[in-house]
Amino acid sequence: MNTLDYFNARLEATISPMDYMRASKANPDEYILIDVRNGPPHVRNITIQGAMIIPQQELAERLDEIPRDKEIILYCWDVWCNTAAKAAVYLLKDGFKVKELSGGIAAWNEMNLPVSDVKVLPDNCGC
Repeated sequence: MNTLDYFNARLEATISPMDYMRASKANPDEYILIDVRNGPPHVRNITIQGAMIIPQQELAERLDEIPRDKEIILYCWDVWCNTAAKAAVYLLKDGFKVKELSGGIAAWNEMNLPVSDVKVLPDNCGC
């Protein structure tokens, strides 16, 4: 893969927080944002406002909750986390249209974009 192909593929597979905000504002019915973070409940106490919460480890048993007629935007913790990428591969293999939110919730928070408090029930964090 040459450099141009790499960057084109990267742009096709990801969306920045600002691009997501613009796209979802212009066409709110075309996108669904999903928080796929695994981890202990005390660190998952906020989520991006309006996001579904389906931890990556629960995707297989919760596929019926995800609309197939929308573009799925997945996010995890930060640029160092690959949980959203793992979830994207799984969903793409099942026919979903998927992108990863660049920078995860860390980038979202850094930009002071809207978040919601969430009560996360204790579970097996999958760490």
